[in-house]
Amino acid sequence: MTMWTDAEAAFDAQQYPMTTEELIEAEGDLTLELPNGTEKLADALSRSAPETFETAEDARLTALAGVSGKAIGRKGYSDRDPVCMGEDGPEEVSF
Repeated sequence: MTMWTDAEAAFDAQQYPMTTEELIEAEGDLTLELPNGTEKLADALSRSAPETFETAEDARLTALAGVSGKAIGRKGYSDRDPVCMGEDGPEEVSF
């Protein structure tokens, strides 16, 4: 099960337009399963400015943008940013 299975069903079940406050009241107790713990949907939505969602997709994107660091696999990890010359990069980790 992905962290969004229950959340997507909850977003799709709502009638839009809907405000952040209304969505938190309706589904805020929903628990999101994140890679490094859990979090309530209300917490994720509360990190963004109040708005009116026109669609379920708008609500999904706002919740996704608001999840905490518990949703990050390895903090600070990037295989895309090379270390600049003369700098020591992070210590390599072997799996």
